[in-house]
Amino acid sequence: MAKPADVGTKKLISLAPDNWVRWVTQIPDLVAGEILTSEFQWISRESDVLIRVTSPQHGEFLLLNELQLRYQSKMPRRMRAYGALAEEKYNLPTYPVLINILKTGNNEIPTSFTSNIAGLRAIQDYRVINMWEVDVNIAFEQPLPSLLPFVPILKGGENESTIREALQILRADEQLNQLETVLAFFATFVLESALIREIMRWDMTVLRESPWYQEILREGEARGEARGEARGELRGILSSIEINLELKFGDNGLQLMSQINQINDLERLKIILRNVVTANNIEELQQVL
Repeated sequence: MAKPADVGTKKLISLAPDNWVRWVTQIPDLVAGEILTSEFQWISRESDVLIRVTSPQHGEFLLLNELQLRYQSKMPRRMRAYGALAEEKYNLPTYPVLINILKTGNNEIPTSFTSNIAGLRAIQDYRVINMWEVDVNIAFEQPLPSLLPFVPILKGGENESTIREALQILRADEQLNQLETVLAFFATFVLESALIREIMRWDMTVLRESPWYQEILREGEARGEARGEARGELRGILSSIEINLELKFGDNGLQLMSQINQINDLERLKIILRNVVTANNIEELQQVL
């Protein structure tokens, strides 16, 4: 079992920064420099990674990496804000990249923000990378160790043998073995929980160490507060259950919320949340309920 570690976005990108910046920009001669702080006067987000990069053709500029667990409609406006704030702080042009991790119901994800007020326009283009469209072989061939924890949700990476291969690479490298927590989390979306436990020695402790699992919990708490309902831990757990149901089972999963919302026992809701994450199908959840 992996030990608790810093497995956040900055850690992942810093494993092979040159390969990472070349992959996200498709600029072959790009060289990664300093990873800069993305804390701005009004905004500070852990999922942002800002890198100073240089290219013989384009000179020096900033590469803004925004990793989102799943796409949200407010992201175009945010990409405009992040890009402008980065340019203001470091006085360099910014190349923004939005990386969406889990597939959602959006048919088309925009690649720019535009607004027009009384004839005055604001335009911000940005690159979009959807992980579910990325060929899993890229993670092994380039190599891009930063992508190895995401193998289960990459295109062609959902089968057991490929996930085992990624796991072996992570475990064989002392610098990478702590990323097993992330791989275990994303494996829950494509493999049966019993198989995950078998090949990863995985349990709920490993899952809770994943930064993406923690992000789901934080999003659940934020969603509960935004609705103006009870702001305590109970509301946060309910919203986290709802998010997980939507991510794993779509509208069919959300239909269970009418029943779950009637439960007021915090410990029982925590058990339900764990079962939502590890369940293989809706029928298993119905038995728990």
